[in-house]
Amino acid sequence: MDVSTRAVLTAVLAALVAGAGVMGEVPLVIVAGLLAVLLAAGWPGLLDLPARLGTSVVVALGGAGAVIAVTATRGTPFLRELPVVVALAILLAFVNELARQDGRLRLVESVTGTVTGVLVATAAAGWVAAVRAPGGTSLVVSGAFALAVAAAVSAVPLGGWTGATVTTVAAVIAGGGASAVMPQTEAIAGAFLGLATGILIAALHVLFDRLPTLRRRWAAGAAIVLPVSVSGILVYVVGRVLIG
Repeated sequence: MDVSTRAVLTAVLAALVAGAGVMGEVPLVIVAGLLAVLLAAGWPGLLDLPARLGTSVVVALGGAGAVIAVTATRGTPFLRELPVVVALAILLAFVNELARQDGRLRLVESVTGTVTGVLVATAAAGWVAAVRAPGGTSLVVSGAFALAVAAAVSAVPLGGWTGATVTTVAAVIAGGGASAVMPQTEAIAGAFLGLATGILIAALHVLFDRLPTLRRRWAAGAAIVLPVSVSGILVYVVGRVLIG
């Protein structure tokens, strides 16, 4: 799957998140959970890790558990149970290594890859926390729209610093414009959301541009989901700092 196709599919996923945010918390919880599971399915292939089934299970449990924990949390801070979920998932990562029957080859690479996958998958819970924060719907829609625009623009083969700059600027404009027309948010908050998501998309575009594992379908799927999942935490943090 080429880079332009992945970028467009990432934009579609971001638009799906925005739509779920408009519909309410429950649809967004479902979408966030699906993001975590889809990421888990392709993450071991993306990093070419051994013991792929065990790694996928650990990452999926961590991501889904984070979404459930944030959804079940009442009152602020909404992410207060997240460290517990991450800690348990990391413990499961070590259990997964102990259960391997292949001689535990590339042990350090397997552990670090699994733990990284857990952190990325649990970041999807940030979308749920964001929609429950003050101005939550507007925050989610603005962040997801900026992400979608950044991903779509990154599909244009500009290359190098030009591509990264155009992607980031487009995201800043999209985020600021969306926030300006949404209630309870200001254009400056949306612009910062766009800046964060634009830099993320540009960086991941360069990182995955020539990764050989992206020829595999599930690995490419993980690369598509990755920016949308990570942006959950970015949107929540920026929203908390700029909106409250």
